[in-house]
Amino acid sequence: MPGITGIISKTSFLRNKQALNDMIHTMLHESFYSCGTYTDDTCGVCVGWVCHKDSFCDCMPIWNEKKNVLLIYFGENFTDLDLFDQLKAKHHRFDNSNASYLVHLYEEKGPDFLQDLNGWFSGILIDMPENKIILFNDRYGMQKIFYHEKKDAFYFSSEAKALLKVCPELRTLDMKGVAELLSTG
Repeated sequence: MPGITGIISKTSFLRNKQALNDMIHTMLHESFYSCGTYTDDTCGVCVGWVCHKDSFCDCMPIWNEKKNVLLIYFGENFTDLDLFDQLKAKHHRFDNSNASYLVHLYEEKGPDFLQDLNGWFSGILIDMPENKIILFNDRYGMQKIFYHEKKDAFYFSSEAKALLKVCPELRTLDMKGVAELLSTG
């Protein structure tokens, strides 16, 4: 299934890049999928994406004009067409037919831009001037984000099997969790 995946960590950048490639490989089910990666060792981010070719989100990575805010987005967004005119009036450049306007929406509204998104989606936004990384999904959780935090790294993915590929310790059952599920539903 297409989606996003990645690792946020300040340790072993080369190992994280290899792990990211392994994670993306588990998500590439079809030859017609498009994929890519973005890595930045200064902020410790390795992010990848898989999407359908020529889809709304087949324009990753999305940068602002100053190249200091980056958005990796998967999914859809149904927006009011007036928003395009408002963003273009503020001299933002983007293609109306894909997700490239979303980074500019963040520039105008900050993290509140998430409230204006409408659809099933997940993404990661990297704001370098603010030294901030925002991982998000739609308000109903239809585009899931699975994650695992270790003491030196934070792993996330739209598919759990990508995490299982690089974190073998996750392949065991949490017996307490199983017991709680069976007893409380």
